[in-house]
Amino acid sequence: MFLSCQQDTNKDSKNESEKETIEKKEPEVVIPSAGDKELDLTNVDKVNQEELMPFLEKYFKENKERRFVIKTDFGNIKIELYDDTPWHTANFLRLTKLGYFNTTFFHRVADDFVIQSGNSDKVITHRFRSKVGKYLIPNEAKAQHKHKYGVVSAAKYSEQNVSNASSPFEFFIVVSERGAHHLDKDHTVFGRVIEGMDVAEKISEVEVDESEWPLSNVGIKVEVLD
Repeated sequence: MFLSCQQDTNKDSKNESEKETIEKKEPEVVIPSAGDKELDLTNVDKVNQEELMPFLEKYFKENKERRFVIKTDFGNIKIELYDDTPWHTANFLRLTKLGYFNTTFFHRVADDFVIQSGNSDKVITHRFRSKVGKYLIPNEAKAQHKHKYGVVSAAKYSEQNVSNASSPFEFFIVVSERGAHHLDKDHTVFGRVIEGMDVAEKISEVEVDESEWPLSNVGIKVEVLD
């Protein structure tokens, strides 16, 4: 939110009233806990890039759950992940069972485009990432899923990423009714919303700063449905 102001030559007489007006206009900003809630990460096994593929393929075969609920203060979003994107699906399932996403927010809200989650400015989130492992997931856009309204897709690092590999930690939901087809064959679509797009749309309307970070944190809790 931007506040415009003009120079007033009669500052002394209006100082207090202007201060009260500005304070009323400024949006409430909820400051995060910065990681004061500690988690026991001793049972989280670190996975390196070299061992990633056999690890994810084994995890995919042994863990059959494909439906999840993303709980927020705005309501619940239910999603279903695809079988033809096994690396991304297995990775999301693993992070859900470990509880990683429960430390994160919908940290990016891009107007009429996407809402993105899987990150936060909490210390515990970044400790969790370090414990899980430093790796990228190979692109699975060959599955030919399109960036239609309501799909779940993987975020990726743009710098020095010629293979379009995905971040293991961040995902987004397309909230534009036109879709986001310029991302087709670039980002990996690995699931879709099956219930709760009205909730996703509510989140897409929250007020954000210049970097598209919501002024009030939109925390999430992700659970396996089946």
